[in-house]
Amino acid sequence: MRNGKTVHSGVGAAFWFRPLSAVISEVPVDDRELPLLFHARTSDFQDVTVQATVTFRVTDPVTAAGRIDFSIDPEHGQWRGTPLDQVAGLLTETAQQYALDLIAGADLTSTLTGGVTPVREAIAAGLQSDGRLSETGIAVIGVRVVAIRPEPEVEKALRTPTREQVQQDADAATFERRAVAVERERAIGENELQTRIELARREEQLVTQRGANARREAEEAAAAGTIATDAEARRAERLAEANAAATRVNGQAEGEAEAARLAAYKDLSETVLLGLAVKELAANLPHIQSLVLTPDLLAPVLARLGSSTQET
Repeated sequence: MRNGKTVHSGVGAAFWFRPLSAVISEVPVDDRELPLLFHARTSDFQDVTVQATVTFRVTDPVTAAGRIDFSIDPEHGQWRGTPLDQVAGLLTETAQQYALDLIAGADLTSTLTGGVTPVREAIAAGLQSDGRLSETGIAVIGVRVVAIRPEPEVEKALRTPTREQVQQDADAATFERRAVAVERERAIGENELQTRIELARREEQLVTQRGANARREAEEAAAAGTIATDAEARRAERLAEANAAATRVNGQAEGEAEAARLAAYKDLSETVLLGLAVKELAANLPHIQSLVLTPDLLAPVLARLGSSTQET
Protein backbone atom coordinates (compact mmCIF):
# COMPACT_ATOMS: atom_id res chain seq x y z
CA MET A 1 0.00 0.00 0.00
CA ARG A 2 1.18 3.48 -0.82
CA ASN A 3 -0.51 6.61 0.45
CA GLY A 4 -3.45 4.50 1.77
CA LYS A 5 -4.13 2.86 -1.56
CA THR A 6 -3.57 -0.73 -2.56
CA VAL A 7 -0.89 -0.91 -5.20
CA HIS A 8 -0.44 -4.65 -5.44
CA SER A 9 -2.22 -7.63 -3.81
CA GLY A 10 -2.45 -11.38 -4.30
CA VAL A 11 -1.83 -14.76 -2.76
CA GLY A 12 1.90 -15.52 -2.64
CA ALA A 13 2.65 -12.45 -4.84
CA ALA A 14 6.20 -11.28 -5.63
CA PHE A 15 6.87 -7.61 -6.38
CA TRP A 16 9.28 -4.71 -5.99
CA PHE A 17 8.64 -1.96 -3.49
CA ARG A 18 10.22 1.11 -1.95
CA PRO A 19 10.72 0.61 1.78
CA LEU A 20 10.50 4.32 2.45
CA SER A 21 7.12 4.87 0.84
CA ALA A 22 5.39 1.42 0.83
CA VAL A 23 3.51 -0.43 3.60
CA ILE A 24 3.43 -4.19 3.23
CA SER A 25 0.81 -6.33 4.97
CA GLU A 26 1.02 -10.14 5.11
CA VAL A 27 -2.33 -11.85 5.84
CA PRO A 28 -2.39 -15.67 6.25
CA VAL A 29 -5.12 -17.31 4.14
CA ASP A 30 -4.69 -20.95 5.26
CA ASP A 31 -6.96 -22.77 7.74
CA ARG A 32 -5.90 -22.24 11.31
CA GLU A 33 -7.05 -23.89 14.51
CA LEU A 34 -7.58 -21.98 17.71
CA PRO A 35 -7.78 -24.05 20.97
CA LEU A 36 -10.17 -22.60 23.55
CA LEU A 37 -10.32 -23.29 27.26
CA PHE A 38 -12.66 -21.16 29.34
CA HIS A 39 -14.88 -21.39 32.40
CA ALA A 40 -18.64 -20.97 32.53
CA ARG A 41 -21.22 -20.91 35.30
CA THR A 42 -24.49 -22.79 35.22
CA SER A 43 -27.83 -21.62 36.52
CA ASP A 44 -27.21 -23.39 39.82
CA PHE A 45 -23.91 -21.48 40.27
CA GLN A 46 -21.62 -24.39 39.40
CA ASP A 47 -18.39 -23.75 37.54
CA VAL A 48 -17.65 -25.84 34.45
CA THR A 49 -14.67 -25.91 32.14
CA VAL A 50 -15.25 -25.96 28.37
CA GLN A 51 -12.52 -27.26 26.10
CA ALA A 52 -13.05 -26.55 22.40
CA THR A 53 -11.26 -25.89 19.13
CA VAL A 54 -12.29 -23.35 16.46
CA THR A 55 -11.09 -23.68 12.87
CA PHE A 56 -11.08 -20.37 10.98
CA ARG A 57 -9.69 -18.79 7.82
CA VAL A 58 -9.24 -15.25 6.46
CA THR A 59 -11.52 -15.14 3.42
CA ASP A 60 -11.04 -11.42 2.58
CA PRO A 61 -7.38 -10.44 3.15
CA VAL A 62 -7.91 -6.83 2.02
CA THR A 63 -10.73 -6.30 4.52
CA ALA A 64 -8.80 -8.09 7.27
CA ALA A 65 -5.72 -5.96 6.59
CA GLY A 66 -7.89 -2.86 6.79
CA ARG A 67 -9.38 -3.88 10.14
CA ILE A 68 -6.35 -5.51 11.77
CA ASP A 69 -2.72 -4.47 11.53
CA PHE A 70 -1.00 -7.21 9.48
CA SER A 71 1.84 -4.89 8.39
CA ILE A 72 5.37 -6.28 8.48
CA ASP A 73 8.74 -4.67 8.92
CA PRO A 74 10.47 -4.60 5.49
CA GLU A 75 13.87 -5.02 7.09
CA HIS A 76 13.09 -8.06 9.20
CA GLY A 77 10.01 -9.51 7.45
CA GLN A 78 8.06 -9.83 10.73
CA TRP A 79 4.77 -8.36 11.84
CA ARG A 80 5.01 -5.08 13.58
CA GLY A 81 2.19 -6.09 15.93
CA THR A 82 0.41 -9.33 16.95
CA PRO A 83 -2.45 -9.66 14.46
CA LEU A 84 -3.05 -13.36 15.06
CA ASP A 85 -3.37 -12.73 18.78
CA GLN A 86 -6.01 -10.12 18.03
CA VAL A 87 -7.88 -12.59 15.82
CA ALA A 88 -7.57 -15.24 18.52
CA GLY A 89 -8.88 -12.86 21.16
CA LEU A 90 -11.80 -11.88 18.95
CA LEU A 91 -12.75 -15.50 18.27
CA THR A 92 -12.27 -16.56 21.88
CA GLU A 93 -14.42 -13.81 23.33
CA THR A 94 -17.11 -14.29 20.72
CA ALA A 95 -17.20 -18.09 21.21
CA GLN A 96 -17.25 -17.69 24.98
CA GLN A 97 -20.16 -15.32 24.70
CA TYR A 98 -22.39 -17.83 22.92
CA ALA A 99 -21.26 -20.71 25.12
CA LEU A 100 -21.80 -18.74 28.33
CA ASP A 101 -25.28 -17.69 27.23
CA LEU A 102 -26.23 -21.34 26.65
CA ILE A 103 -24.68 -22.76 29.81
CA ALA A 104 -26.02 -20.01 32.05
CA GLY A 105 -29.58 -21.00 31.15
CA ALA A 106 -29.24 -24.63 32.29
CA ASP A 107 -28.28 -26.31 35.54
CA LEU A 108 -25.20 -28.46 35.98
CA THR A 109 -26.97 -31.79 35.56
CA SER A 110 -28.64 -30.73 32.32
CA THR A 111 -25.41 -29.26 30.99
CA LEU A 112 -23.45 -32.44 31.67
CA THR A 113 -26.14 -34.86 30.55
CA GLY A 114 -26.83 -32.83 27.40
CA GLY A 115 -23.26 -33.40 26.26
CA VAL A 116 -21.11 -31.26 24.01
CA THR A 117 -23.49 -31.15 21.06
CA PRO A 118 -25.66 -28.20 22.23
CA VAL A 119 -22.60 -26.14 23.14
CA ARG A 120 -20.87 -26.93 19.85
CA GLU A 121 -23.96 -26.03 17.83
CA ALA A 122 -24.46 -22.79 19.78
CA ILE A 123 -20.82 -21.69 19.27
CA ALA A 124 -20.79 -22.66 15.58
CA ALA A 125 -24.09 -20.93 14.82
CA GLY A 126 -23.08 -17.81 16.74
CA LEU A 127 -19.64 -17.48 15.10
CA GLN A 128 -20.95 -18.10 11.60
CA SER A 129 -23.67 -15.45 11.98
CA ASP A 130 -21.54 -12.93 13.84
CA GLY A 131 -21.40 -9.68 11.88
CA ARG A 132 -18.12 -8.48 13.32
CA LEU A 133 -16.28 -11.56 12.03
CA SER A 134 -17.76 -11.22 8.57
CA GLU A 135 -16.88 -7.50 8.51
CA THR A 136 -13.32 -8.41 9.46
CA GLY A 137 -13.11 -10.95 6.63
CA ILE A 138 -12.83 -13.98 8.90
CA ALA A 139 -14.89 -17.13 8.33
CA VAL A 140 -15.33 -19.97 10.83
CA ILE A 141 -14.87 -23.36 9.17
CA GLY A 142 -15.79 -25.60 12.09
CA VAL A 143 -16.14 -25.89 15.86
CA ARG A 144 -15.23 -28.88 18.01
CA VAL A 145 -16.06 -29.10 21.70
CA VAL A 146 -13.87 -31.69 23.34
CA ALA A 147 -15.20 -31.75 26.90
CA ILE A 148 -17.36 -30.02 29.46
CA ARG A 149 -16.17 -30.83 32.94
CA PRO A 150 -17.16 -29.52 36.37
CA GLU A 151 -14.79 -28.93 39.25
CA PRO A 152 -12.98 -32.06 40.53
CA GLU A 153 -14.88 -32.12 43.84
CA VAL A 154 -18.23 -31.67 42.12
CA GLU A 155 -17.36 -34.25 39.49
CA LYS A 156 -16.40 -36.72 42.20
CA ALA A 157 -19.66 -35.99 44.04
CA LEU A 158 -21.63 -36.48 40.84
CA ARG A 159 -19.88 -39.77 40.18
CA THR A 160 -20.59 -41.06 43.66
CA PRO A 161 -24.31 -41.93 43.14
CA THR A 162 -23.50 -43.70 39.91
CA ARG A 163 -20.64 -45.55 41.52
CA GLU A 164 -22.86 -46.46 44.45
CA GLN A 165 -25.56 -47.65 42.08
CA VAL A 166 -23.04 -49.67 40.12
CA GLN A 167 -21.70 -51.11 43.38
CA GLN A 168 -25.24 -51.91 44.51
CA ASP A 169 -25.94 -53.59 41.20
CA ALA A 170 -22.69 -55.53 41.55
CA ASP A 171 -23.60 -56.52 45.11
CA ALA A 172 -27.10 -57.49 43.98
CA ALA A 173 -25.59 -59.56 41.17
CA THR A 174 -23.21 -61.18 43.67
CA PHE A 175 -26.04 -61.92 46.10
CA GLU A 176 -28.18 -63.24 43.30
CA ARG A 177 -25.33 -65.42 42.08
CA ARG A 178 -24.82 -66.69 45.63
CA ALA A 179 -28.55 -67.32 45.98
CA VAL A 180 -28.55 -69.23 42.71
CA ALA A 181 -25.50 -71.17 43.87
CA VAL A 182 -27.20 -71.97 47.20
CA GLU A 183 -30.36 -73.00 45.36
CA ARG A 184 -28.36 -75.22 43.06
CA GLU A 185 -26.49 -76.72 46.01
CA ARG A 186 -29.84 -77.35 47.72
CA ALA A 187 -31.17 -79.00 44.56
CA ILE A 188 -28.02 -81.09 44.32
CA GLY A 189 -28.35 -82.04 48.00
CA GLU A 190 -32.00 -83.00 47.50
CA ASN A 191 -31.07 -85.06 44.46
CA GLU A 192 -28.32 -86.79 46.44
CA LEU A 193 -30.76 -87.43 49.31
CA GLN A 194 -33.36 -88.82 46.93
CA THR A 195 -30.66 -90.97 45.36
CA ARG A 196 -29.63 -92.28 48.79
CA ILE A 197 -33.26 -92.98 49.69
CA GLU A 198 -33.77 -94.82 46.43
CA LEU A 199 -30.55 -96.78 46.96
CA ALA A 200 -31.62 -97.64 50.51
CA ARG A 201 -35.04 -98.79 49.26
CA ARG A 202 -33.46 -100.91 46.59
CA GLU A 203 -30.96 -102.28 49.11
CA GLU A 204 -33.88 -103.17 51.38
CA GLN A 205 -35.55 -104.95 48.49
CA LEU A 206 -32.27 -106.70 47.75
CA VAL A 207 -31.87 -107.82 51.38
CA THR A 208 -35.50 -109.04 51.43
CA GLN A 209 -35.00 -110.89 48.19
CA ARG A 210 -31.74 -112.38 49.46
CA GLY A 211 -33.49 -113.50 52.66
CA ALA A 212 -36.29 -115.04 50.66
CA ASN A 213 -33.76 -116.75 48.43
CA ALA A 214 -31.78 -118.01 51.45
CA ARG A 215 -35.01 -119.20 53.11
CA ARG A 216 -36.06 -120.94 49.92
CA GLU A 217 -32.61 -122.50 49.60
CA ALA A 218 -32.77 -123.65 53.23
CA GLU A 219 -36.24 -125.11 52.69
CA GLU A 220 -35.09 -126.83 49.56
CA ALA A 221 -31.97 -128.07 51.33
CA ALA A 222 -34.07 -129.30 54.29
CA ALA A 223 -36.49 -131.02 51.96
CA ALA A 224 -33.62 -132.60 50.08
CA GLY A 225 -32.02 -133.64 53.41
CA THR A 226 -35.30 -135.12 54.57
CA ILE A 227 -35.64 -137.07 51.37
CA ALA A 228 -32.01 -138.20 51.62
CA THR A 229 -32.48 -139.13 55.29
CA ASP A 230 -35.64 -141.05 54.53
CA ALA A 231 -33.92 -142.82 51.70
CA GLU A 232 -30.91 -143.60 53.88
CA ALA A 233 -33.18 -144.79 56.70
CA ARG A 234 -35.13 -147.03 54.34
CA ARG A 235 -31.87 -148.34 52.91
CA ALA A 236 -30.45 -148.93 56.40
CA GLU A 237 -33.71 -150.60 57.46
CA ARG A 238 -33.67 -152.84 54.45
CA LEU A 239 -29.98 -153.58 54.98
CA ALA A 240 -30.65 -154.39 58.66
CA GLU A 241 -33.53 -156.63 57.71
CA ALA A 242 -31.34 -158.36 55.15
CA ASN A 243 -28.52 -158.71 57.70
CA ALA A 244 -30.95 -160.02 60.30
CA ALA A 245 -32.36 -162.53 57.89
CA ALA A 246 -28.87 -163.60 56.87
CA THR A 247 -27.81 -163.83 60.52
CA ARG A 248 -30.91 -165.83 61.29
CA VAL A 249 -30.26 -168.17 58.41
CA ASN A 250 -26.60 -168.49 59.37
CA GLY A 251 -27.54 -169.12 63.00
CA GLN A 252 -30.00 -171.79 62.00
CA ALA A 253 -27.41 -173.35 59.74
CA GLU A 254 -24.74 -173.18 62.44
CA GLY A 255 -27.19 -174.56 65.00
CA GLU A 256 -28.15 -177.40 62.75
CA ALA A 257 -24.45 -178.07 62.03
CA GLU A 258 -23.61 -177.93 65.73
CA ALA A 259 -26.55 -180.25 66.51
CA ALA A 260 -25.32 -182.61 63.84
CA ARG A 261 -21.80 -182.55 65.35
CA LEU A 262 -23.15 -183.09 68.81
CA ALA A 263 -25.27 -185.92 67.55
CA ALA A 264 -22.15 -187.46 66.02
CA TYR A 265 -20.25 -187.08 69.34
CA LYS A 266 -23.10 -188.47 71.41
CA ASP A 267 -22.15 -192.18 70.96
CA LEU A 268 -18.37 -191.63 71.33
CA SER A 269 -16.52 -192.61 74.47
CA GLU A 270 -15.02 -190.16 76.87
CA THR A 271 -11.53 -191.03 75.77
CA VAL A 272 -12.26 -190.31 72.18
CA LEU A 273 -13.95 -187.10 73.13
CA LEU A 274 -10.94 -186.15 75.19
CA GLY A 275 -8.67 -186.88 72.29
CA LEU A 276 -10.79 -184.85 69.96
CA ALA A 277 -10.79 -182.03 72.46
CA VAL A 278 -7.04 -182.17 72.72
CA LYS A 279 -6.82 -182.23 68.98
CA GLU A 280 -9.12 -179.27 68.72
CA LEU A 281 -7.17 -177.50 71.40
CA ALA A 282 -3.92 -178.20 69.63
CA ALA A 283 -5.36 -176.87 66.42
CA ASN A 284 -6.34 -173.63 68.13
CA LEU A 285 -3.14 -173.22 70.09
CA PRO A 286 -0.48 -170.83 68.80
CA HIS A 287 2.59 -172.22 67.04
CA ILE A 288 4.85 -174.04 69.55
CA GLN A 289 8.54 -174.47 68.81
CA SER A 290 9.12 -177.08 71.47
CA LEU A 291 7.02 -178.82 74.16
CA VAL A 292 8.47 -180.08 77.44
CA LEU A 293 6.48 -182.87 79.09
CA THR A 294 7.32 -183.48 82.76
CA PRO A 295 6.44 -186.58 84.74
CA ASP A 296 4.10 -184.57 86.88
CA LEU A 297 2.06 -183.73 83.81
CA LEU A 298 2.08 -187.19 82.22
CA ALA A 299 1.43 -189.22 85.37
CA PRO A 300 -2.24 -188.29 85.77
CA VAL A 301 -2.86 -188.73 82.05
CA LEU A 302 -1.22 -192.12 81.94
CA ALA A 303 -3.06 -193.11 85.04
CA ARG A 304 -6.36 -192.26 83.51
CA LEU A 305 -5.44 -194.01 80.31
CA GLY A 306 -4.56 -197.09 82.30
CA SER A 307 -7.78 -197.10 84.17
CA SER A 308 -9.71 -196.65 81.01
CA THR A 309 -7.95 -199.61 79.43
CA GLN A 310 -8.73 -201.89 82.32
CA GLU A 311 -12.33 -200.96 82.25
CA THR A 312 -12.48 -201.76 78.60
